[in-house]
Amino acid sequence: MPARRLDDEIDRLYRLAPDEFTPARNALAKGAGTDAPAIKALSKPPIAAWAVNQVHWRQPDVYNALITAARTLRQTHKEILSGKAGDVRAAGKAHEGAVDAALKAALGQLTSNGHPATDSTRQAIATTLRALPGDEPPGRLTRALQPGGFEMLAGLSIGAEGHRADVQKTVSAATAPSRIKKPAPSGKAGRKAPEAPPTPVDPKALARAREAAAKAARELREAEHTARREEFEAARAAREAEKATRQLQQAREALAAAEQDVETAEASAADAEKTRDAAQQRADAAERALDAARKRSKE
Repeated sequence: MPARRLDDEIDRLYRLAPDEFTPARNALAKGAGTDAPAIKALSKPPIAAWAVNQVHWRQPDVYNALITAARTLRQTHKEILSGKAGDVRAAGKAHEGAVDAALKAALGQLTSNGHPATDSTRQAIATTLRALPGDEPPGRLTRALQPGGFEMLAGLSIGAEGHRADVQKTVSAATAPSRIKKPAPSGKAGRKAPEAPPTPVDPKALARAREAAAKAARELREAEHTARREEFEAARAAREAEKATRQLQQAREALAAAEQDVETAEASAADAEKTRDAAQQRADAAERALDAARKRSKE
């Protein structure tokens, strides 16, 4: 199958309703020739990933705005941790707004397709949106994602260390006494050229270097603290979602058992009512037979 056509067919799979994915994937694999094993390996997305995929396919403006905001936020972190100016608060606010818009769109896709938007599903969608862009192709998510925290900003730790090293070099250069290489001896024996005096330290440059170093260290600590807090919140939300899923399953099982008990009790009541009616009919027949016998005896 040509690569372009195969990509289009795979995209079509991820646009289908969840219950249509597996039959359509298997049907596609049958006619795919050497591509069949790769197609059979495609995973059916869980409901949260499916909803995010539908935002990509059906509301691309909302999806693209989220990806742009996420990349802007990461770039802002990179710039700050490399010593440049940047407004993390504004970038973070814009990203949260894009996440909220995408979350509403994803929940709308759920309800419009007849799927319940439970709290656990809502949480899984929200964490997935915050983790985008991920390592899977857009619109083909096969799992719910978790925000990666500080390690999402690939290379930032290295950049931050480099920046601190650069600042430290600047401070060292400003504070260390300057040494001027001695000139070669003059032609006259026994006489040396006088050494040049050390270059004086610029107090303003030293202050600026120290201030830059302190600012970089402070911003790095704040970014690491924020990343740890977000990772903790994501882990806590994942645990709560898993707990809620277990409780929901237990409730469903209890409901199914209760419904079975009700059906059994109703069946027993119906049988008892039939037995009572049959006994009443026999009693009535016996009463009629007794009356007839009495009449015959009188005659």
